[in-house]
Amino acid sequence: MKRTMLQLYLKNCDEAIAFYQEAFHATVDAVHRNPENNKIAHAEITAFGQCIAFSDIDSESACGNTMQFCFHFGDGNESLVQKAYEVLKTGAQIDFPLGSIEWSPCMFSLIDKFGVNWCLFV
Repeated sequence: MKRTMLQLYLKNCDEAIAFYQEAFHATVDAVHRNPENNKIAHAEITAFGQCIAFSDIDSESACGNTMQFCFHFGDGNESLVQKAYEVLKTGAQIDFPLGSIEWSPCMFSLIDKFGVNWCLFV
């Protein structure tokens, strides 16, 4: 296997890519548009060494996912978790606000404004 990527099927991928770029200090690696050039057929960003791929969808039922995307940073990386939280909390359903829990001194869990479920912690 060459690699593993997280694939997101969302509405407004252009907006989502910019949002995640800010939250994760991500780089945009590829953007391929449909023939009409009005939607993203496939795009990729790199966030903390991980590939997150995107495709625009029209279906309401497939928006977001039922999985949780977890980034475990390890001790000393609290600032990465805090920065991501400050961006991702905008318009989000917050399940566990930024704080400590029994197994991590810095973590959060939320469903962002695009319907994606995230858990970031050290």
